[in-house]
Amino acid sequence: MSDAPVLKRPARPADTSLVLKRNRKNNQSVVGLDLDPSHIAAAEATVNGHISITRGAVAELRPGILRDGEVTDGPALSEALKTFFAENDLPTRVRLGVANQRIVVRSIDLPPLEDAKALDAAVRAEAPDHIPMPMDEAILDYVPLGLVETAGGPRMRVVIVAARRELIDRLVGATKDAGLKVEGIDLAAFGMVRALASADEEGAVLYINLAGLTNVAVANQSGCLFTRAAAGGLAAIVATLAERRSLTLEHSRMWLGHVGLETPLESVEGDAELVAATRATLDEGVHQLADTIRNSLNFYRMQDNAETVSRALLTGPAASIPGFAAKLAEQLKLPVEVAVAAVDGTLDGVDPGRLTVAAGLAVEDR
Repeated sequence: MSDAPVLKRPARPADTSLVLKRNRKNNQSVVGLDLDPSHIAAAEATVNGHISITRGAVAELRPGILRDGEVTDGPALSEALKTFFAENDLPTRVRLGVANQRIVVRSIDLPPLEDAKALDAAVRAEAPDHIPMPMDEAILDYVPLGLVETAGGPRMRVVIVAARRELIDRLVGATKDAGLKVEGIDLAAFGMVRALASADEEGAVLYINLAGLTNVAVANQSGCLFTRAAAGGLAAIVATLAERRSLTLEHSRMWLGHVGLETPLESVEGDAELVAATRATLDEGVHQLADTIRNSLNFYRMQDNAETVSRALLTGPAASIPGFAAKLAEQLKLPVEVAVAAVDGTLDGVDPGRLTVAAGLAVEDR
């Protein structure tokens, strides 16, 4: 895979306290930090042809600290991060992943420019036509995916990423207040693709991470072509069951994993009414999530340079629910396989699906 972008701050006054950059001189002991609305996940990883998790930790995040991927309670997030890193004795150099509905990712085709300065100028000239936000309020970055053949001849395909500056400021501010050093910022979707992509994959693949958000990406061998985050995710199903049956969120998650979507109801141990309610909530939730994913996929398919998507990979906490991937495949009418980052260490019972995005964020290159 090509390098994933780091969202870089435009030129600011000299006294600015925030400068985000890549640190290529020392990539050791950098922790990938995935801040999901439902949990914090951190991972250290190695690369040897593929990404492997060597160490990881997950902690639930109190509802309301992050909403739809945006920081709504900075002090609470800082305190949660400080406690999380201290309890797990994690290195404090981190690469953050971001995902929310206000981040814009667009794929555009430009003239086949080889000079880096000329390409940069072309991207920044074209960006305002594709990014629905004022450029002076945005942090902009891009990744060249290489030359492609089009009806108009060879073109340089570029993925542009733009995020609201205030969104990034709040995220980085809370992280730094927790005593962490931010080495860079990446899209969570890019981390997901980096962790799961196969070197021998042919064509475009749909990647799905279902946690506190529904985060999807379409990528091929050249890199990530499209990504979109939507509210909801598995956390919405957890919350629905908890409310309907007066359960804690923790117990709701346990029941969803216990009942699943494979075993006949009469064979599932436990209170029959609760088992039935759990299965019904799962069925309903998968249907709603499939609608969300389908809408994102259809939006991608409407782009002029869209590629055919032949299959999907599912990761995140939803991947560990029996029958979830099969039910999602049925709804999407697309093969869906469970996929998690490889593990080369001891996770002490932590679900690797919850660490997949963090593992991809921990490294810049495959």
